[in-house]
Amino acid sequence: MKKETDIRITIYQEGEKIMPDTSKYNQILDALQTLMVSKNMRNITVSEIAQTAGIGKGSIYYYFSSKEAILEALIERNYKLPLETAKDLATRTDIPPFTRMAMIFQACRNSSIEYQNQDTEPISISAKEQAYLHHKYLNYLICELKPELTAIIEQGIATGEIHFDYPAALAEIVLIVLTVKMGNSLLPSTQENIEETMRALISLLERGTENPEGSLNFLLAL
Repeated sequence: MKKETDIRITIYQEGEKIMPDTSKYNQILDALQTLMVSKNMRNITVSEIAQTAGIGKGSIYYYFSSKEAILEALIERNYKLPLETAKDLATRTDIPPFTRMAMIFQACRNSSIEYQNQDTEPISISAKEQAYLHHKYLNYLICELKPELTAIIEQGIATGEIHFDYPAALAEIVLIVLTVKMGNSLLPSTQENIEETMRALISLLERGTENPEGSLNFLLAL
């Protein structure tokens, strides 16, 4: 099933296919991002997005089927680079599997920090709104990164570097724990608690994959 953000209208004029205007597409995403600085996502309307983007409301539906689809596309754009990194690293069998996993998460973390450190400061949003936005972010990262991490783990199993019978399950567990702790909004924690969680995860990974104790400590740098 296609995601809402994949649904686009294609116009044919005299037998020629006309693709949507990517500049307007990005204008819409920029408009939503601007509005989210001063308003809660749930209170933003499609009309406001169109007005901020400087286009007609009807034009919004040429690119997106709903406000939710715009948000999903915005998340997708913000994490485009780390996901491209993940796809590239999935094929780099010359790099140890856990090193590649660490590089992928560092790329995601850098994108997250860059987005949070924009010039303008967002308003203080409610816990409900924060959880809603964080869920969207987590769901996107987990769904997009799981196939790449699974492939990396499978390669590690094939070369004898990882000993585990369920590569997809291992990828999902690592993704859930790391994205929750890196986001630090669903379960706010002190730096000490985050490091403790990371050490516990590393210990479980080392034992479960039969790696020597301390061999995965480089993941603490995330």
